[in-house]
Amino acid sequence: MAKRDLAELRIPANSTFIPVAKRVASTLGSQLGLSLTDLDELSIALTQACDSAIDAADDFGGDHDLKLTYFATNRALVVDVDLLPALHQASRHSAEAVAKHRELVDVEMQRLAYEMIRCFVDDFRTQIEPRTGQVRFRMVKHLAG
Repeated sequence: MAKRDLAELRIPANSTFIPVAKRVASTLGSQLGLSLTDLDELSIALTQACDSAIDAADDFGGDHDLKLTYFATNRALVVDVDLLPALHQASRHSAEAVAKHRELVDVEMQRLAYEMIRCFVDDFRTQIEPRTGQVRFRMVKHLAG
């Protein structure tokens, strides 16, 4: 699997910036040859992934950023969404913030959000580091044909 980095975007963890992330994904996906339907599905999945990361940021408190990494493989567009403390903040969440996040998570709503994402991309993986609270979502949309 040859990996080709396409773009990296860092935006505030705020829903008003989600259209920027979607625009980048749509532009790159169309350049790679994703169909309009695939682009729409990726946009829906990306919106939900960003919303889920923003919800986690709200639980942790403080300012956070979303780092979106877009790259291509031989037959797919891959988008990683990472929740990070804002550049001016400490690099790790406190143990108290991680514990608070675990208490506030509505497990059923989180499961439904993840299932919705899975409906619109070909592969979806979550990684939530229990000690540091680092949140990462990876979405893969395969090219047709």
